[in-house]
Amino acid sequence: MTFKRIQQTKLSDVIMERIEAMIVDGTLEAGARLPSERDLAAQFSVSRPSLREAIQKLEARGLVERRQGGGTYVCDNMQERVAEPLLNLLAQHPESQFDLLEFRHALEGISSYYAALRGTSADIEAIKAAFNALQLDPGAELAAQAQALTEFNLRITEASHNVILLHLVRSMLPLLQKNILQNLQDLAHKPGVMQQLHEHRQQVVAAITAGEPEQARETCHQLLAYIEHALLTSNREQSRIQRSLRRTQQG
Repeated sequence: MTFKRIQQTKLSDVIMERIEAMIVDGTLEAGARLPSERDLAAQFSVSRPSLREAIQKLEARGLVERRQGGGTYVCDNMQERVAEPLLNLLAQHPESQFDLLEFRHALEGISSYYAALRGTSADIEAIKAAFNALQLDPGAELAAQAQALTEFNLRITEASHNVILLHLVRSMLPLLQKNILQNLQDLAHKPGVMQQLHEHRQQVVAAITAGEPEQARETCHQLLAYIEHALLTSNREQSRIQRSLRRTQQG
């Protein structure tokens, strides 16, 4: 009987796998700057040559990139591939606003479900803090409101503890935020709509806090269905106004 010799794992490979795991679980986000070699070596309790070799391997695999005089960053190629083409599409075809809203039903519904199922006390506090940061003031800048709503949705996705969902949402953040801003531009001036949306979100937070996955998903669907209905109603009103203006001009 023969036995294969046990191969000793190189320290640089162990470091590389550790950093890869941090990228996968979202600890290191796309576009994030890594600590300096000195700090990383100290945190991992390894030599700087071993750390440098691990970084070189990650760079060769396209996971990190060095910027001259600016340190080492996690590559954000996924965001560039996913978000930018869709942003252009959205700008050219406003009707795709509703397609994206339908997609958000799936994305945010499942995130809410797993946030209620798996969210830790720290996750719940982060969601509540993001919810409390939302502004009901109708005079508040819409871009700032869209940013706050995007952060709120991201906190829920983080609480789902599903790395695929997290990376997908992060890669699409510019697109999602643009959709939210467009919705606000269409609806913010409508009496009572913003208050109703706030109450729907409050119910989502309550379901997640109570640890009720099905209820969290259902309340999220109700929120997005309300947005869709309000947008369709607003579009019909705009069409009536345009028709009225044309008749007035013709007369």
